[in-house]
Amino acid sequence: MKNIQVNEASTLKDQWTSFKLENPKVRIRDAAKILNTSEAQLLATGCNDTVTRLDVDFKDFLAKEIPKLGKVKALTRNNEVVHERNGEYLNPSFSKNSPVGLFVGEDIDLRIFLNLWKFTFAVSEIARGNERLSIQFFGKDGSAIHKIYLIKESNKEAFFTIKENFKHKIQGIEEEEIFSEENTPEKRNESPDKNKFQQDWLSLKDTHAFFPLIKKHKVSRLQALELAPEHDGVKYAKKVSNDVIKNSLEKIAETKTPIMVFVSNKGMIQIHTGPVKKLLEMKEWYNIMDPDFNLHIRTNSIKECWLVKKPTSDGDVNSIEIFNFNEELICTFFGKRKPGIPEDSNWRKIINELGSN
Repeated sequence: MKNIQVNEASTLKDQWTSFKLENPKVRIRDAAKILNTSEAQLLATGCNDTVTRLDVDFKDFLAKEIPKLGKVKALTRNNEVVHERNGEYLNPSFSKNSPVGLFVGEDIDLRIFLNLWKFTFAVSEIARGNERLSIQFFGKDGSAIHKIYLIKESNKEAFFTIKENFKHKIQGIEEEEIFSEENTPEKRNESPDKNKFQQDWLSLKDTHAFFPLIKKHKVSRLQALELAPEHDGVKYAKKVSNDVIKNSLEKIAETKTPIMVFVSNKGMIQIHTGPVKKLLEMKEWYNIMDPDFNLHIRTNSIKECWLVKKPTSDGDVNSIEIFNFNEELICTFFGKRKPGIPEDSNWRKIINELGSN
């Protein structure tokens, strides 16, 4: 990649145009960091051309307009992991008094935290000689939260109707609209009550109670795993080699074991449920490349991986938790399961084998 001299006198649009010409393979997310701006601000330089800023009420827009697009590609990512799932936006659920929303479909399965959302764009661009249409959502700091790409089966007419009907009176982003925040590691509790924390862990009845548990004890997620109990010879959290990512996925694909893959950022959790088949390692990226599900993990940006066991009323539930160097949880693997149904036995066997190595 060529060195970029940022000229304060030039406009951001000029800088972005020059950057793309000299670095055509660098993605907009990475370019934003180099140009000391946000991805949303870079994208907005295309307003009145390939980009249209939209003015939407997020709950109504997601629940009523997005399903009209039909089958699409949903993309949620953080700095280290990209999660792409093809499907339809079905069964939306949004409460009037809560910023949390859901889409619960077999293909597209989302947990949405709207208090962090701010900007929406419709994008019509040319990629590899083909028109690529998308709806893209960004947070208050201009970081990407969720993107929806139209595919061959999508309803393009609905896209252009959305683009026309929801056009924002401001085409661009004003500098004062961006709220910057420093990305710092989660705070650790300097003096946790280890015995009480471990007792509460062993008393869990539901995996969803784990987040309230760490909040109650004011520990970070990674610190919680470091404090995990050992009971009757069973370790409830075990740090393992980062090779667990590749090793687990190879076993999962070989045994055709259905799993759940969670990838999150501050405004979204996206979930895949099902088998994985085609695995591909390319330099620092480890990839799942199935027809309707792609996962890309930047392995050189992973700090730690843990095998984690949580008791529930349906028996123990095992997961693989993956952390970045900011000690943020960025990706989690579970065996396919639903409340009231015990964990998949093949998944448990894979976890036990990984834990014994």
